Amino acid sequence: MLFCRVFICIMFNLRLIHIPATALFMGVVAFTHLSSAQEPQTPIFRTETHLVDFTFSVRRSDGTLVNGLNREDFIITEDGSPQKPAFFGKEAELPLTLGLLVDVSDSQSKFFKRHHKDIEKFLNTVMRPQDEVFSICFGNHLRVTSDKTSSIASVMEQLERFDKGERNYPELAPEDHRDNQTGGGTALYDAIYYSVAAKLAQASGRRRALILFTDGEENASAHDLFDAIDAARENDTLIYAIRYTDEKQLTPHSHHGIAALHHLSSETGGSDFDALHINVSEAFEQIASELRSLYSVGYYSSNKKRDGTFRRVVVTTTDPAYSVRARTGYYAR
Repeated sequence: MLFCRVFICIMFNLRLIHIPATALFMGVVAFTHLSSAQEPQTPIFRTETHLVDFTFSVRRSDGTLVNGLNREDFIITEDGSPQKPAFFGKEAELPLTLGLLVDVSDSQSKFFKRHHKDIEKFLNTVMRPQDEVFSICFGNHLRVTSDKTSSIASVMEQLERFDKGERNYPELAPEDHRDNQTGGGTALYDAIYYSVAAKLAQASGRRRALILFTDGEENASAHDLFDAIDAARENDTLIYAIRYTDEKQLTPHSHHGIAALHHLSSETGGSDFDALHINVSEAFEQIASELRSLYSVGYYSSNKKRDGTFRRVVVTTTDPAYSVRARTGYYAR
């Protein structure tokens, strides 16, 4: 401020005192140097970075997983623009945090025992000592029957208690949402949304996935399909759907549920399975193998704008015979 006032005064009185321009410039430089010497300034560096990270699997044309690839084997584009990877890793040994979302609405009542049998088989196939799992039973309410645990027996015991009528479990959704859920219905999208927000968002350093045991039908959520997908994508959570659809009573709502499960899984990098027409043991082996054969890549987007728009990200390999399964993009918030 002192320098500015002196400079203004000199310029204002230049015509009156007739200071030569060269002398004036030298004086200003000298004053600036003196001011800097007397009040040393600490350099201030400002930068904004936005790391975009993706987890994905790679398969051959016959569906088998591809391991052993390296950074240079992948090509990443964002809205068509090439991106340079900032880091690359393989996640074979990363511990898992899994969420089991079990549909207990009326449309699934005939499949409850099948659910339990398949869930136990799934956990025995996938879980290792360092992994953890939680379970949510959802209809029109979202009840946490098991919090994060490594005990398969504990998870199964609580599911059995719920099946026998026990309802004294904590609710997952906020109270203002629960107050509106007094009737029947199925809140699938809320189960996904709140499971990610409350259970998976803080599970850093772990591979995250939701496993849905449902027919995909939905009629009671405060959030929609896109909210559920966005929550999973923003928290790098894979969704796998094990679908139980009664084909003897197919309705337009049933078809919508089938399509919704396929969309949820494909948009987040997971898969969906028709439990009544496949070998579920093979499906669970596939999920287990996939969760142990993932790649991770991160890059700093060349588009620095944070305008909230959706950015389409495509990950491919240099070998056209391989296909990559990954989430489809992110919102630049």
